[in-house]
Amino acid sequence: MHVIEAENLSKTFQVKQKEKGMRGSLQAIFHPHVQEVKAVHDISFTVEEGEMLAFIGPNGAGKSTTIKMLTGILYPDGGHVEVLGIDPARKRKQLAYQIGTVFGQKEQLWTHLTAYDNFRFFGAIYDLTDAETETRIRELADTFDLGAFINTPVRNLSLGQRIRCEIVASLIHKPKVLFLDEPTIGLDPVVKENIRSLIKEMNREYHTTIFLTSHDVGDIEKLCKRMIIVNAGQIVLDDSMSHIMANYMSQHAHDAHTKRADESASYVADEESGNGNTLENIIMEIYKMDVHDS
Repeated sequence: MHVIEAENLSKTFQVKQKEKGMRGSLQAIFHPHVQEVKAVHDISFTVEEGEMLAFIGPNGAGKSTTIKMLTGILYPDGGHVEVLGIDPARKRKQLAYQIGTVFGQKEQLWTHLTAYDNFRFFGAIYDLTDAETETRIRELADTFDLGAFINTPVRNLSLGQRIRCEIVASLIHKPKVLFLDEPTIGLDPVVKENIRSLIKEMNREYHTTIFLTSHDVGDIEKLCKRMIIVNAGQIVLDDSMSHIMANYMSQHAHDAHTKRADESASYVADEESGNGNTLENIIMEIYKMDVHDS
């Protein structure tokens, strides 16, 4: 079952251009020069129920714009999108009851409130009864091991603790789709691994569909079975992780062997330094591709 369907989705922004100095400022006011920027250009994809998908790309590739259209924050200029059978642009409030969002760089919790009080607040927002909210808090606090700090003001929590609470707050209403934007950013390796384990457990236990964006290859490699790469507003790769591992990496290994045989020991040194046959390097090379070559 498709929980997300995007067909020929497009979004263009009007961006004002300004020259330097006072003259440029005055011209921008009275005779503005506007440039059209295609943030998302004619992309199509589907996401299955319970899938954990990595939606990645370099900065400015169109990831955030796509997510905002999927969640109803932005209206598309062209194409069609449905999430759980709902048009986000037309029924954003209805969709909000079915999805959750976590942005690693943007807080949604009230920092002066305790984690527990925040969860109660979010339960009220989603029209849960007191009994339903308390049940969900107990379930999620146990799953995410929040007992030691659930009654601590959020402003006094570590970054890792806060991210765990952000995820719990987004799950309080049992969303069917969870959008995760850089959920492990700024975390140390141990806490990152804990967060990843909790996300996998959540997906396994609640069958929540995960739509993940991240610049951390570890998140992608350890959480997702499929990867979509976007660049310049277009999809340049949509493939399973297993196929990427079996094909792209084997091709890199073949190329590395050829270069070692034909060129010099400097390439061998480069390979031994970790710059060769890795998922990170494959992603970097795809980022550098011209979208017209894909």
